[in-house]
Amino acid sequence: MLRLKSIAGVLCALAAFTFFDSRAARAQSTLFNIPSTDVVAQRHTYLEFDFISHLEPHRDGGFQAYVPRAVYGVGKHVEAGVNVSFLDAEAPDQPVELQPNVKYQFYSNEDNGVSAAAGAVLYAPVSHRAGTDTFGLLYTVVSKKVKGAYGPRLTGGGYGLVGRADGTGTLGGAIVGYEQPLHRRVSFVGDWLSGKNRFGYVTPGFSIALPRASALYAGYSIGNVGRKNNALFVYYGITF
Repeated sequence: MLRLKSIAGVLCALAAFTFFDSRAARAQSTLFNIPSTDVVAQRHTYLEFDFISHLEPHRDGGFQAYVPRAVYGVGKHVEAGVNVSFLDAEAPDQPVELQPNVKYQFYSNEDNGVSAAAGAVLYAPVSHRAGTDTFGLLYTVVSKKVKGAYGPRLTGGGYGLVGRADGTGTLGGAIVGYEQPLHRRVSFVGDWLSGKNRFGYVTPGFSIALPRASALYAGYSIGNVGRKNNALFVYYGITF
């Protein structure tokens, strides 16, 4: 079981980043699981660390996933990055997966609050590859920001999987996201990917804008199918 001391350690490590000069948080590259229509500004870098855990003993299906990621603004409206996924579970020799990705924001109109982006992610296991496959995810998303200090932002789109092995679930689905400011620095965030596959989750939670262009997100992912298919989701991201 993930001990309370371990959870506290993770949260304290994330909170330690808050003691810097205050600046507004930059646009995020994702919500929880879905891509946003935002991109990292040119010549800026976004760093993130994800912690995901099903809070049960390993023998009962519990696990902890650790996903550091880095994204760089390679050009106007274009970002590129890579995630590295590690899993700690009862079964030994879990795959380590590299996830290079790219996103292009092909439309942005601040006057009407509409943005659109498209991107791709490659999922490539680099160790303990038995029983895993390399495949790609393609997506497009559109968002609408309602005017006003507390106007919500809605995101919708779709995704498809390319090169996915047979028997691993549906090959695509819908993307839905909702962000509702509740306070100058606090927002409710929810996202959902449809489908009966490794991406099919709904995740409600909250985001807190922190100093120095950073943010802390905490939510709970619930699988579209499967008993006990749920997990705590916490991540910290910073742009510089």
